[in-house]
Amino acid sequence: MSDKRNLFNKVWDLHTVRTLSGGQTQLFIGLHLIHEVTSPQAFEILRDRQLKVAFPQRTIATVDHIVPTASQSRPFLDDLAEQMMSAIEKNCADFGVTLLNLADERQGIVHVVGPEQGLTQPGMTIVCGDSHTSTHGAFGSIAIGIGTSNVAEVLATQTMFLNRPRVRKIVVNGPLPPGVYAKDVILYIIQQLGVQGGVGYAYEFSGTTFDAMSMEERMTVCNMSIEGGARCGYINPDQKTVDYLRGRPFAPKADDFERAATWWLSLASAQDAEFDDVVVFDAADIEPTVTWGITPAQSVGVSQPLPLLAEVPAEEQRLIREALEFMGLSEGQPIQGTKIDVAFIGSCTNSRISDLREAAKVVRGHTVAPHVKAIVVPGSQLVRRQAMEEGLHHIFEAAGFEWREAGCSMCLAMNPDKLKGREVCASSSNRNFKGRQGSPTGRTLLMSPAMVAAAAIQGQVSDIRSFAPATPV
Repeated sequence: MSDKRNLFNKVWDLHTVRTLSGGQTQLFIGLHLIHEVTSPQAFEILRDRQLKVAFPQRTIATVDHIVPTASQSRPFLDDLAEQMMSAIEKNCADFGVTLLNLADERQGIVHVVGPEQGLTQPGMTIVCGDSHTSTHGAFGSIAIGIGTSNVAEVLATQTMFLNRPRVRKIVVNGPLPPGVYAKDVILYIIQQLGVQGGVGYAYEFSGTTFDAMSMEERMTVCNMSIEGGARCGYINPDQKTVDYLRGRPFAPKADDFERAATWWLSLASAQDAEFDDVVVFDAADIEPTVTWGITPAQSVGVSQPLPLLAEVPAEEQRLIREALEFMGLSEGQPIQGTKIDVAFIGSCTNSRISDLREAAKVVRGHTVAPHVKAIVVPGSQLVRRQAMEEGLHHIFEAAGFEWREAGCSMCLAMNPDKLKGREVCASSSNRNFKGRQGSPTGRTLLMSPAMVAAAAIQGQVSDIRSFAPATPV
């Protein structure tokens, strides 16, 4: 008899400790990732209650949010950042938790480091005090962002209480058109379903489009599930998943790996698996996509105009009017040609080696527009080293980009990398909320790394499909 449970429900059931009378599940957490911003208060809760970390080997810490990327010498110039760094160093030492500090070559953005080290594996439950924990769902895991009080709960018990979400299957079929990347796919899905469309759901991304994606592309898609309101997002494990994990430091070894791989593949949702909802899209309908507003759902294809108020439902008009006013844009105007001041390639969404390679292809032989400040921030020290071994840093620097150390950087600006005043930033990150990049009046346009690179060169939003490569020198 076929098991009609989808992967989400299989993994949830495997990790259920008990179900409470109110319906909540006490879920065992296989991997707990922590960083310097949401962990200090959690450790203080443990100290106040004289509690230990239940399974320190299941918690891994890194530093990313507040670390500067121009110079990482200690002490940091920002006193609060230095305090957070000192706190996580002390807390991890006191409670026996492994810390990937700046002196550790494995350091980087938490959602880059987990997969890179093989910590992230199919069939796991993974939590972190960060919204974009959904990234790890690319491996066929249940990966959920949690709050500081939950961080303390997991440290102390290795479990937490959660309501089981419904599961929506999002199917995208067909090859990606030229110039269209994983970032465009997830921006399109969020545009179609809305930032509240996923509330109460986990998203399973399925179809030939996702089958064809690399693991790094799948991570980009799952990373932004939370921006569509979903509790998490995942993709079923396949041979690409197995191949990616083989040989990673924390992955099983030898025969144990082969046994694990067989089990990982068995977790995938069956063809006749049951879902609470199914939505189908065609990859041919997706073009390079740019956000124009103040939520990730407010986006258009680069060749399309901004919406006309008269043509949108009345309940959406207020937010659109607010976004147009904040962004200094007009209804119906083209997004292409919008002037930018800053270009940022980085973040847990798009700072992996494949992202940097694609951006470097665009940048090679060109020069950043004179009025644009452009920075590239690798997602980890290992990504940075690999990029430098491939000479990508020379390409970026020759074009006028700043080549930085690993960190979250301008994605959330809890560090020196911030917008100033009304600057407009072409960004490969995940959020375009008001004030997200450090200035209350700064404006963010989300797009793929290749589109950011093109915008940096042209000084304005450009269509990557018509961007002419430079003549090789």
